[in-house]
Amino acid sequence: MTPEELSAVIVACLQDAVSAGDITVDVPATVKVERPKNRDHGDWATNIALQLGKRAGMNPRDFAGALAERLTAQEGIESVDIAGPGFINITLAAGAAGQLARTIVEAGAAFGTNDTLRGETVNMEFVSANPTGPLHIGHTRWAALGDAIARLLRASGATLTTEYYINDAGSQMNTFAASVYARLHGHDVPEGGYPGQYVQDLADSIVAEHPEVRDLSEADALPVLREHAYRLQLADIETTLDDFGVDFDVWFSETELHTSGAIGTAVDRLREQGHILDQDDAVWLRTTDFGDDKDRVLIRANGEPTYFAADAAYYLSKKDRGFDRKIYLLGADHHGYVGRLKAIAACAGDDPEKNIEILIGQLISVNGAKLSKRAGNIIELKDLIEWLGKDALRYSLARFPADSPMAIDPELLRSRSNDNPVYYVQYAHARSRNASRTAEAHEITRELFDFDATTLTHDTESALLAHLGEFPSIVAMAASMREPHRVARHLEVIAGAYHSWYAACRIIPLQGEQPGPVNVARLWLNDATSQVLANGLALLGVDAPEKM
Repeated sequence: MTPEELSAVIVACLQDAVSAGDITVDVPATVKVERPKNRDHGDWATNIALQLGKRAGMNPRDFAGALAERLTAQEGIESVDIAGPGFINITLAAGAAGQLARTIVEAGAAFGTNDTLRGETVNMEFVSANPTGPLHIGHTRWAALGDAIARLLRASGATLTTEYYINDAGSQMNTFAASVYARLHGHDVPEGGYPGQYVQDLADSIVAEHPEVRDLSEADALPVLREHAYRLQLADIETTLDDFGVDFDVWFSETELHTSGAIGTAVDRLREQGHILDQDDAVWLRTTDFGDDKDRVLIRANGEPTYFAADAAYYLSKKDRGFDRKIYLLGADHHGYVGRLKAIAACAGDDPEKNIEILIGQLISVNGAKLSKRAGNIIELKDLIEWLGKDALRYSLARFPADSPMAIDPELLRSRSNDNPVYYVQYAHARSRNASRTAEAHEITRELFDFDATTLTHDTESALLAHLGEFPSIVAMAASMREPHRVARHLEVIAGAYHSWYAACRIIPLQGEQPGPVNVARLWLNDATSQVLANGLALLGVDAPEKM
């Protein structure tokens, strides 16, 4: 019995009590059940009597008693105890608890998916680095977390589009082209330019394919270099992200906002909403009406749009494309964007507390990481992948909340020890797969005997089953809170419970003994653990190795 199934049983008992006139209260659609801190208190606990007792005009313990009487009679529930002011502790029958192993194996990759976010249409933008250089350590955290959040949202039923906003308009692109032009002719880059070796490499690549560009005047060469360098650098970004296991559904060009007239249209629409102010020959958006610290210029006095105007047009583009919720994942230096982006949403007629969500990630550091000679004074993402490995890097970034600064210990992540969290979890999966192969070699298969869940009675089996049963609710919570670290930490709990069970319970009988139903049931439990570990690692974008 999963926690979700137990919740449904409790709801049914509540409805029965209401129908019988024993309780008068509105019955919720779901009831939250949790693992008691002390296992002696049962397998699961709920405080529903404390929540509803007062509404029903009853003492919570009396309310709990009316519910407990009905729960005790349900198939799969061994006992129900009332504790303290009205907590209900539930102990499942061994067969009901053990049946979860079969449920998981038969569900396969679908176990853990849920529909808590079904009906939500979401656009999530993350990374969005300028296409003027390689991805570096500053982009790494959001690449890992953003992709993990995306996987969680989809696993929870949301209709999601991931998006990379290409900042390919503005002065930085002109500076980029000027830097390539300087390297093309053997000169130092201009002040404020891009000094990395990659700029020389771009110049060499462009000349190799278009030798005629060397003979063009600077005025004629710059637009050509800008376009070719941009395409090459964007391709490098895409390749690096692909190596990191991150793919985007949409690559949205800022330039298109300018060339399509979207910015002018956005200003007109915001004017219709009544939030435009014309002052000092400029066009302003009155974002202070919605909590921003100052009004923002959309169109400068010289007629040029600001970056903020592009932000507004981009938000309206997302709205027009049917995304009810827009999630922005921004770096630690973007705190000032929160108020202004929410103000754009409000000016556009949206609810800034519902239709837009802005997550700010804190900085990370890697002890001992070397600055890239190719890229200049930065640490490249591709170097981190080569050094630490995709799995170790992604897992370590996923297991901490985004709003906490963190330092990565390379020696730990490269170690093959239980102190290394990603190794600990991946090893548990590899160990479970090896156990399954060994069982098969001894002719113990899941088909050898009918599955008998009542044989899974060892304390380590009860603990492991309980942790496996929590997985779907952990996934749902991690999705709703945008916190992949909840999945990572729970996988570590499962890995620990599995290692304890593996040491205490044998799948293969001792020499001279014949296999029986308990050995087959343990194989089911072993394979269920494999499945949950694989499903959880997949949500983090981390491989589940068959062997280690």
